[in-house]
Amino acid sequence: MTRKLALLGSAVWLVLSAGSANADDLPVRKAGLWELKMVRSGSAMPEMTMQHCTDETVDKEMNNNVSPMAKQICSKQDITKTSTGYLSDSECNVAGMTTTSHAEIVGDFNSAYTVKTSSHAQGGPAGTAGRDTTMTLEAKWLGACKPDQKPGDIVMPGGFKMNVRDVDKLKALLPK
Repeated sequence: MTRKLALLGSAVWLVLSAGSANADDLPVRKAGLWELKMVRSGSAMPEMTMQHCTDETVDKEMNNNVSPMAKQICSKQDITKTSTGYLSDSECNVAGMTTTSHAEIVGDFNSAYTVKTSSHAQGGPAGTAGRDTTMTLEAKWLGACKPDQKPGDIVMPGGFKMNVRDVDKLKALLPK
C-alpha cells in the first residue's frame, strides 16, 4: 500500500510540475506514447520509469485542469522562453511545507525533452525541513499508444494504471 501511495504521489507531482505553467506557455507534446524516466536525488524515491499516452487535447487539459490547483497552492509561478527551451520558477505551499523550485526544460516535444528541477523544501513533517532535491525527467516519444491505452493513461512501475483526466482523484491525494 505504501508503494502505491508513493507512486500516486509521484503522479501528482508529475502532473503538477507539468501543469504549473499557463496552458499557452509550453508547446503541446506529439501525440502518442511517451516514456518518462524520473531520477531524484536528495530523496528516498527510487528512479522511476512510466509511460504516458497523450494527445493534444490531454496535454491542454492537463495544463488547464492543474493550473487552478497550482494557483491555489503556489504563490509564484513564472515561466520564461529561452533560446534553448524554457525556465520555470515557482514557490508552492502544501500542508505547511513551502517548496521553492527552479526548472530548465529543453527539447523539441516531438521526439524528446528533458526537465531538470532543483528544489528546496522548508517546514512540513519532521525530517523534511531544509531538504534540497534535484529531479531529472527524461521524456522520449515511443510511437503510437498501445491498443489498450487511451489518451491520458499513465502506466506506473508495477503496471499500476491511472488516467490524468481523473484530476479530482489526484486532488484528493494532496495533504490538507
